[in-house]
Amino acid sequence: MIALVHDDVHVRHAIARVLRSAGYGVSEYVSGPDFLESLTHRRPKCVVLDVRMPVLDGFGVQEALARSGHNIPVIVVTGDHTAENGARATKLGAVSCLPKPVNSDHLLAAVREACGPVCDQEPTT
Repeated sequence: MIALVHDDVHVRHAIARVLRSAGYGVSEYVSGPDFLESLTHRRPKCVVLDVRMPVLDGFGVQEALARSGHNIPVIVVTGDHTAENGARATKLGAVSCLPKPVNSDHLLAAVREACGPVCDQEPTT
């Protein structure tokens, strides 16, 4: 299962469609706190994470993951794709930082790279 954390419903659904069409299971979260709370009962194989979100931004989510000891691969997506944001995401442990609008092929390649053999495609239900 891939966790998708994005506050914009249209972007979240578009990214989820790409992932599901490639056969991945996806759980969608509207905010960082919602995603972090879900970790008490479900651990994703990787996270696709927006940077700019209210309440807790993507960098804050990455910091919370590190503090709690969760070693979950993170793919950051951002409409503000600067060298500074890319470096910050990488420093916080992101395996990839992609600009929005997200290129489907680049996203799927990043998911395969982030998860390795543990992120094999899952049957959709």
